[in-house]
Amino acid sequence: MNFLSLFVLIPILMMCGLLFSANLKQIRAVVAAGGSLLLALAIGSVFAYIGERNAGNTAEMLFTADCVWYAPLNIHYSVGVDGISVAMLLLSSVIVFTGIFASWKMEFLQKEYFMWFCLLAVGVFGFFISVDLFTMFMFYEIALIPMYLLIGVWGSGKKEYAAMKLTLMLMGGSALLLVGILGIYFHSATDGGQLTMNLLQIARTHIPVEAQHWFFPLTFVGFGVLGALFPFHTWSPDGHASAPTAVSMLHAGVLMKLGGYGCFRVAIYLMPEAAKELSWIFIILTGISVVYGAYSAIVQTDLKYINAYSSVSHCGLVLFAILMLNQTAMTGAVLQMLSHGLMTALFFALIGMIYGRTHTRDIREMGGLMKIIPFLGCCYVIAGLASLGLPGLSGFVAEMTVFVGAFQHTDTFHRVFTIIACTSIVITAVYILRVVGKLLYGQVVNDHHLALTDANWYERLSVIVLILAIAGIGLAPLRISDMIRESLLPVVNVLNY
Repeated sequence: MNFLSLFVLIPILMMCGLLFSANLKQIRAVVAAGGSLLLALAIGSVFAYIGERNAGNTAEMLFTADCVWYAPLNIHYSVGVDGISVAMLLLSSVIVFTGIFASWKMEFLQKEYFMWFCLLAVGVFGFFISVDLFTMFMFYEIALIPMYLLIGVWGSGKKEYAAMKLTLMLMGGSALLLVGILGIYFHSATDGGQLTMNLLQIARTHIPVEAQHWFFPLTFVGFGVLGALFPFHTWSPDGHASAPTAVSMLHAGVLMKLGGYGCFRVAIYLMPEAAKELSWIFIILTGISVVYGAYSAIVQTDLKYINAYSSVSHCGLVLFAILMLNQTAMTGAVLQMLSHGLMTALFFALIGMIYGRTHTRDIREMGGLMKIIPFLGCCYVIAGLASLGLPGLSGFVAEMTVFVGAFQHTDTFHRVFTIIACTSIVITAVYILRVVGKLLYGQVVNDHHLALTDANWYERLSVIVLILAIAGIGLAPLRISDMIRESLLPVVNVLNY
C-alpha cells in the first residue's frame, strides 16, 4: 500500500478505536496516539520528498499510486504529492495534533466529538494527496459535512444559525464546483479520445479557450467560497465564532486552505488562458477581501470575530497572490497559507483557553491578564506579532514574498492593487495592538479574574508546538520556500506557454 494512503487510513482507524473506547482515558489515548502518528508521518514525508528530489527524481508528483475506482467514467483513486502538497500535509498534521490537546478537557459527548473531528481530518488529508479530480471533490465534501454537526452540537452562541449558514453557502460553492469539474472532464479528451479525471493528464491536454472562460469562474468561485472570497465570505466569521476551539483551529487553519489550494491546483493549472484573461476580475474581489477583512476586525469586540475577520483578510491575500500568476507571488501564497494556518490556529487555541477561564470573549470585559496568566498572555502577543508581520516570524516571510511577487507586474492596475493590499499591514497592526493593549495590559476589569490559573501541560504543549512552527518558518524559510518554488515550475511553464 502506498504510504500516502496512511494519511486517510489513520484517522479512519482512530474512528474505529473511538467506537470501542469505553471511557475518557481510552478516548484520549486513541486520539493522542493517532494525532502523533499523523504528525510523525507528515514529518517523515517531508524528509522523504526532499530525499527523492536530491536523488534526482524530477517527476511532477512523487510517491504516486493509482487504481481504477469507477471504470465507465475513468475515475481512479489516484494519489501523489509535490512540495506544495507535502507542506499542506505537514500543516494539517500539526493543527490536528495541537487541536486534539486543545480539546483535552472536552466534557460533552467526547467520543462523538472526536469521531466527527477525525472524519474532518480524513477529508482534509485525502484532498491534499488526491491527483484525480473526482476523488479530490469527494474528499472535499467529506471535509465539509462534519462542520455542520461540530458547530451545531458542540458550538456556542448562535451555533444553529452559524452551522446552517456555513453549510448552505459551502454547499452552494460545491454545486458550482461540481459543474466546473464536469465541464473540465467532458473537455479532457486525450490523444486517444478518452476522457479523464486525472489532473496531470488534463494539464497535458488543451481545454478549448471558450470552455475555459465558462469553467474557470465556476471552479475559482466554487473553491473561493471556502477561501472567504468577497462577497461570499459571510459564513466565515459566524462559523468561526460559534465553533468549538479545536474546530475553529482546523476550520481556519486548514479547511479554508482547501479553497486556496483548489483555486491553484484546478482553476489556474488546468485553465491557464482563462486565468490570464479573467484574473483582473478576481484581483478586484480579493483586494477588497484583504482590506475589508482588516477594517472589519478593527470594530469587533469579540475575540473570535476579530480573528475571523483577520482570517478573511489573510485568506484574501492568498487568493490575491495566486492571481498574480508568477512564481514569486504564488510561492508567497503557499507560504501565506502555511503562516496563516499556524498563527490562526494559535489564536483560536489561546482564545478558547482564555474563554474557558474568563467565560467571556468580549475585550471590554477583560484587562490586565498578562500578570494573571502570563504564559497565555505572552503566547497571545507572539501570535499577534506574527499576524502583523514581525520579522523573524512566518507572517513577515509570507507577506513580503507575496508583495514582492505582486509588484513584479509593471502595469498600473496590478501595482495599484498591490499598494492597496499592502495597506492591510498597517490596519492589522492597529487591531492587533488594540486587542493586546486592552486584553493583557491596564487595570484588571473583573476582580474574579484575579483567581484565574495559567495554562495546563496539555495547553502548553499545544501552543508551544504552534509557536515553534511559526518561528521555524520565520527564521529558516529557505528550505520550505525552495521546495514550494520548485513545485510551481509546471504551473509557471503552462502560464508562460
